[in-house]
Amino acid sequence: MIDLHTHTLLSDGELLPSELVRRAQVKGYTAIALTDHVDSSNIDFVLPRVVKVSKVLNKDWDIFVIPGVEVTHAPLKEIPVLVKYARRNGAKIVIVHGETVSEPVIPGTNRCAIESGCDILAHPGNITVDDAALAANKGTYLEITTRLGHSSANGHVLSLAKRFGAKTVLDNDSHSPDDLISAERAREFLTALGLNSDEISQIFRNSEEIVTRIKRAG
Repeated sequence: MIDLHTHTLLSDGELLPSELVRRAQVKGYTAIALTDHVDSSNIDFVLPRVVKVSKVLNKDWDIFVIPGVEVTHAPLKEIPVLVKYARRNGAKIVIVHGETVSEPVIPGTNRCAIESGCDILAHPGNITVDDAALAANKGTYLEITTRLGHSSANGHVLSLAKRFGAKTVLDNDSHSPDDLISAERAREFLTALGLNSDEISQIFRNSEEIVTRIKRAG
């Protein structure tokens, strides 16, 4: 199991990074990304700490820890600035908090995030046809999420991803230890969305693809 979207107490999660990673390791996860919420107010505080702890944990633990951020509710003009800053300062994965149906995210965030070159567009529930096509063209992964509220639009996201060939990943958007689900539960979750075994396996491979690329980049 791989989770590329999680939160610690460096933003609004419940656990220290080390405890979150340890709990994921015990559940059988092979890789996890630490992607706390950031905007221009805190990215210079959060990111160095995530980078530091990721290096420490990767030395000794049998789970690959990826330092990253989730750019969240930022003004549109700030999104590309924050994405570039994150990459220059050690983020190996950059997520942008998409236009979920459960929060008042600024309209246009999905498109701006894709154009800014983020890796994953998180829970992009209000995604349009044009933005789904752009994500496919730009290689931006669209997130299917297990998180309550955000998950109500999974069907819409999957439909447009299939239509235009955009790649999807499954993430927990974990804020507490109970949010981490097993691989078996993940398969059950995706099956309930109407996906067959081949489609489910492809979603898992998409996450593996991201992790492999990060490892190769060093």
